[in-house]
Amino acid sequence: MFPFRSKKQAMLGLDISTTAVKLLELSRSSSRNGMRYQVEAYAVEPLQANAVVEKNIADVEAVGQAIKNVVKRAGTNTKQAVVAVSGSAVITKTITMPASLSDKEMENQIQLEADQYIPYPLEEVNLDFEVLGVSEKNPEMVDVLLAASRSENVDDRVAALEMAGLTAAVVDVEAYAMENAFSQIVDQLPEGSEELTIAIADIGATITTLNVLHAGKIIYTREQNFGGKQLTEEIQRRYGLSHSEAGMAKRQGGLPDNYGPDVLEPFKEAMAQQVSRSLQFFFSSSAYNSVDVIVLAGGCSSIPGVDKLLEQRMGTPAIIANPFANMSVSSNVKPQSLNNDAPALMIACGLALRSFD
Repeated sequence: MFPFRSKKQAMLGLDISTTAVKLLELSRSSSRNGMRYQVEAYAVEPLQANAVVEKNIADVEAVGQAIKNVVKRAGTNTKQAVVAVSGSAVITKTITMPASLSDKEMENQIQLEADQYIPYPLEEVNLDFEVLGVSEKNPEMVDVLLAASRSENVDDRVAALEMAGLTAAVVDVEAYAMENAFSQIVDQLPEGSEELTIAIADIGATITTLNVLHAGKIIYTREQNFGGKQLTEEIQRRYGLSHSEAGMAKRQGGLPDNYGPDVLEPFKEAMAQQVSRSLQFFFSSSAYNSVDVIVLAGGCSSIPGVDKLLEQRMGTPAIIANPFANMSVSSNVKPQSLNNDAPALMIACGLALRSFD
């Protein structure tokens, strides 16, 4: 099974992506308007090239060292952490089971029947389940979500954490972490958003993930190979820079005047095309033919004007994700840096929120 979480214990949200490890620690207190969150610590640590390939850890030692560095950079003493495997590494299936079963009975029955749903030998997978609620078709049954991942996907993350002196309290799934973080951006959406269909396009360094939520729940996930690395490589090629120089110039500026029209604008158009293409796949495989809002997340969504371009191309309102808009910030955290990185911290935020389950 996935490790079960310890109750009411502070946990670090650690998002291990292809190019960086992102750490976030939250606290929660009650206020007049309900629960209020505060960002206690956050840091981002770049990863060595090819330490993580297509969201699979290829070099546990390099990732372990990056986690150690990011913990030190964040200045946190918390030792429990939550990590996630990518949606493409997980098989999910909703089944119905008798509502009368206890958790232990349900777990035993799932272990007996899991080979019907999982196409791998059970000794090679980590399996977990969550009761979703009473089945609409039969009030004496409950819908149960099964999630299974190859053990190596989980074990590599657990091992990298242990190398950094941390314990994996929870191994989550990125799509569910995104769903969790979505609760923090609802205020930024139009009225009645609890019933809207929302597309979250998470455009990272190498992979773009489209998550579609309806009434706040994930109904569709798709990953495509596209990301900011393509912009970095074009800057390299166009201006004769090394990979690290191109990455720095992309973030800090200082490129020739033709960079905007000749390099950045075509990349923004390519981003809009990728999001549009991902949505077309969703429409063609579901009963939906539109979404109400597009939320842009991931590092690439920080590119100025990309939300407006997407609105024009798609005819759908688009916003940039900021899960920290209603959170306070500890004195150890630089608000401007957090604000700049906010769209890329959605998964880390969703993982950190697991502290309060």
